[in-house]
Amino acid sequence: MSAESTGSNKVNDSIFANSMLGMMMIAVAVSALVLGVVAVVAMNGGSSSSSATGASGSSVIEVSLSEFTITFNPSVVPAGDVTFKVTNNGTVDHNFSIPSLKAKTAMLKPGTSEELAVSGLVVGDVEYLCEVVGHSAAGMTGKLSVVESSSAMGMASTGNPMTSTVSWQQMDKMMENVAMKFPAKTSGIGNIELPYTLSDDGYKVFSLTAKIIPWEVEPGKFVDGWSYNGVIPGPIIRANVGDKIRIVVKNELPESTSMHMHGVRVPNAMDGVDPYTQKPIEPGASFTYEWTAVEPAVGMYHSHHNAQVQVPNGMAGALLIGDWKSMAMAAAGGRTKDANNVAEQEVVMVLNDSGTIGLSLNGKSFPATTPYSLAIGETMVVHYFNEGSMTHPMHLHQPSGLVVAKDGKVLESPFWADTINVAPGERWTVVYTAKDAGVWAWHCHILTHAETPEGMRYMVTALIVK
Repeated sequence: MSAESTGSNKVNDSIFANSMLGMMMIAVAVSALVLGVVAVVAMNGGSSSSSATGASGSSVIEVSLSEFTITFNPSVVPAGDVTFKVTNNGTVDHNFSIPSLKAKTAMLKPGTSEELAVSGLVVGDVEYLCEVVGHSAAGMTGKLSVVESSSAMGMASTGNPMTSTVSWQQMDKMMENVAMKFPAKTSGIGNIELPYTLSDDGYKVFSLTAKIIPWEVEPGKFVDGWSYNGVIPGPIIRANVGDKIRIVVKNELPESTSMHMHGVRVPNAMDGVDPYTQKPIEPGASFTYEWTAVEPAVGMYHSHHNAQVQVPNGMAGALLIGDWKSMAMAAAGGRTKDANNVAEQEVVMVLNDSGTIGLSLNGKSFPATTPYSLAIGETMVVHYFNEGSMTHPMHLHQPSGLVVAKDGKVLESPFWADTINVAPGERWTVVYTAKDAGVWAWHCHILTHAETPEGMRYMVTALIVK
C-alpha cells in the first residue's frame, strides 16, 4: 500500500470518526430534549394544557389577580395537595399569599405567572390576600373554602356561575339595574370648602382634625375611612397669593401623623416630613403649619407619616391658592368657544385606587359618585388630583378638554385631549366647554376601573349637558 493511499485511509477514518461522534452528540441532544419534554408534560399533569390534576395527584386551581380582586377557577378547593397557578391580569404588581401556611408567590409584574404548590390542605376556611400595602383593604383578600375532594368535584362541575348560568339577557338586566341607581345617595360628602377664621395677627386660620370614621363608599358598603374633619376627601382649603395661612392639625388617630403641603411653596420647617422638619404629631396632640402664600398653586395636603396607609385610606384634600377659574380661562384664550369667557364651575376630582376607599372618585364608587351639569356654552375648570397608587387615564366622552396647567403651573402651550393620564401625585387642570346636549359618561379608561360583569362601578360619573 502506498504512502498516498495510507494517508487517504487515515483521512477517511478521521472523517468517519468525526461523523459518528457528531451523530452520537445529536442523538444525546435529542434524547435530552425528549426527556425534557416528557418531564415538562409530567409536571403539568401529562398535558401541555391546564388540567384539574397536577403532579402526584395534586389539584390545580387557576388564580387571577387584578385591581382589586382575586378570583379562583374552580371556585372551590379540594383538601390535599394543591397547585395554585397564579396570573397577574392587572395593571400593577400583585402577589398571592396564604399567611397561615406561610405560602406566597413573588411579587408578580402585570402579565406574569407563577405556580404555588401547597401540601396537605385541610377542610375549612383559609385566608388569602395580596400583600401590596393597601391592596387587601381595597378588596384583594378573603377566605377560600377547602372541602372534601368529592364535594369539590361536584361543586366544580357546575362551572363558573358568571359564565355558565348567567345569560346575556340577565347580564344586560344587571347592568341596567346598576346604571339606573345613579346617582345613589350615601352618607357623607367630601370636597366641601373649609371656612376660616381671621386671627388678630392677620392669619387665615383653618382647623383640621384627623380621625377614623365609618365612610360609605357605595350604597351599603361602609369602611374605616381615615379622614380630615370627618369627610373624604378632606375639605377644600382656598387662599389668595399674599395671604398668611395657618393650618392647625389635631390628631385623633390611633397613631402618629404629619401633614405635607404637596405642590405648595412653603418654608422647609412647614414641609411636614417628620422627623426631619418636625416631630410626628402623636395621638391627642396638635401641630400648627403657617406660611405666607407667595405664588398660585393647585396643591394638595396629605399625610406624610405611614402615608401608604393613611393617604389611600382617605387622608388627603385640595389646597388651592389663587383664582384658578380666571387663570384657566385666560390660559384657554377663547379656544374653547365659551359663551361669555367665564367659567361657571370649578371642580376638584380626587382619584383613589387603594386602601379602604379603593377605586373611587372623590371618595365614592359608582353609582354613588356625583354627577355634574352644564348648559351648552358653559364652562367648568376641572382639577384632577391623583392620591392613589397607579396612573388613571381620565376620559370625558364629550367635549374634548383644553389642558391649561400641570401641577399648578400654567402651560405655555395648552393642548387638547379627551383622555388625560394622571399619575400618582400629579394635578392636571383642564377647561371643558359644553357643546352638545346629553348625558356624557366620565370615567377612568382602565376598563376594570369602570365596569364589572354586573355593570358600571368604581371610577365612573357623568356630565349632564342641558
